[in-house]
Amino acid sequence: MTELKEAHLLGFVQHGVNSHATGMWRNKTDKVGYHFSRPDYWQHMARTMERGLFDAMFIADELAPYTTHEGSSDATVKYAVQCPTHEPSTIVPIIAAATKHLGIGVTLSTMFVHPYPMSRLLSSLDHLSEGRLAWNIVSSYSKSEWEAYGYEDMMPREERYDRMEEYVDVCYQLWDSWDPDAVIANKESGVYADPSKVKLVDHNGKYFKCRGRHFCEPSPQGRPVLWQAGSSGRGRDFAAKHAEAIFAVHPSVERMREYTTDLNERIVHEFRRPSGSVKFIYGIQTVVAETRSEAQDKYERIKACIPLEGALAWMSGHFGLDFSKMDLDAHVQNLEVPGIQGLFDSVIYAKDPLGKIPVTVKEAALIYAQGMGMPVLVGTAEDIADQMELFMDEGGADGFMLAATYTPGCFEEFVDLVVPELQRRKRYRTAYKGKTLRENLLSGTVSR
Repeated sequence: MTELKEAHLLGFVQHGVNSHATGMWRNKTDKVGYHFSRPDYWQHMARTMERGLFDAMFIADELAPYTTHEGSSDATVKYAVQCPTHEPSTIVPIIAAATKHLGIGVTLSTMFVHPYPMSRLLSSLDHLSEGRLAWNIVSSYSKSEWEAYGYEDMMPREERYDRMEEYVDVCYQLWDSWDPDAVIANKESGVYADPSKVKLVDHNGKYFKCRGRHFCEPSPQGRPVLWQAGSSGRGRDFAAKHAEAIFAVHPSVERMREYTTDLNERIVHEFRRPSGSVKFIYGIQTVVAETRSEAQDKYERIKACIPLEGALAWMSGHFGLDFSKMDLDAHVQNLEVPGIQGLFDSVIYAKDPLGKIPVTVKEAALIYAQGMGMPVLVGTAEDIADQMELFMDEGGADGFMLAATYTPGCFEEFVDLVVPELQRRKRYRTAYKGKTLRENLLSGTVSR
C-alpha cells in the first residue's frame, strides 16, 4: 500500500487592485462586476476558495509604493504595480464572516510596530475567525518602506533577523502568558480571571522592552499559525526554527527538491523539530481550460497585459537594484541583493535548473512580472494535476500557493476544473478535517 500526500492549497492575493501578475487589472476578465475595495469581492473570493476546500487565503503585503526604479515611485503608481494596496488585516473579519473553514493568512511586518500591539491584534483576529488565522512573519525588505516610515537607511539583513528573533520571542511570551484555566468567569463571586494564572511579561532586550500582561485571553489556536518565506541562509534558519509552514518560490522540481532537502536538514538536525512537522508550500500559477489550445490562448492574453516598465519597477522594488540603469539585453548576474534573495534566485534559474542558460534583464522582468518566477502551469485540468503530483512526489511539496492572475476567475476555474481532478486521483481532501487552520494544515496523507 502506497502512502500519498494530499495537496494543501492556498490562494495568494493582495488587498489591492493588482496582486502578483503585473497588468492583470487590464485583462477583460479581471474583477468583472467587482471592485477590490468592496466587501462583496472578498466574500465571493473567500467562498470560492472554501468551496474548493482551500486551507487559506494568503494575503501578501507591501507597506509603501516601490521607489527603487529610477529613484521614484512614478512607474509603480502609473502601472498599478501592487499599488494601490490597502492594509491586509482589515479584511480578515470580512473573510471570516463569509466562511466557516477557510483560514486567513495575513502578512504583517515586524519592523515598525512593537510586538505588544502586534500580539494583541493577532490574538483578536484569531478569536474573530474562530481559530483560522495565520501570520506571515516578515521584516521589511524594500527601501520604500523604510523611507515611508522616516528612515534614511535600511537595516542590514542580518540585523533585521536578529531583531525579528527577539520580536517573535516577545510575542511568544505574551501569547503563552495566560494559563489554560485562568478564566473563571464566576458571576456570583465577580471573579473573571485569576491574576496568579496570568503572567506579567517583563522583557528587557536589545531591541524591545515590554512590561505588561497580554491584553487578550487565549485565542482558539493559542498562537496564530506561523508562516515564513525564508530564502537566504539566515532566512532559512529562521523558517526552520519558527515556521509551521514555509512558502517558497522555485521555478523547477529540481530547485524545489534542493530547497526541501536543505530545510528538512535544518529543521530536524539543527533545531531538533520532528520530521514532517513543517509544511512546504510552493508557489505556482495556473492557467486552466477545457483544451490545451484554449489555455494557451488565455496565457498569451495574460502576458500581453504586462507593461515592461511596470515589470522593471516591480523587479527593482523587490530586489533593491535599479534595473532601469541596465541594458535590457544584459544578462542578470547571480549575486546577493538587498531585497528578497530567494525570489532573485528564482529568476536566475528561470530557464534552467542549473542556472547555466543566461537570462536577460528584459526576460527576467517579464518572467518576474508574470508571477515572481514561479512555475506557470498551462493546460487542461489533467495537465496541471500531473505537474502538481510531480512537484509533490519529486520536489517535496506538501501543497501550493496559487498566485492570482485575473480574479476571481482564476480561482473559480481552478476550483471547478482542477480540484475535481485532484480528488479523482485521491490527491486532495473531499472535506475539511478540523475546525482550526492548524488542524487542517497538519493533515495530509492518504493510503492507496
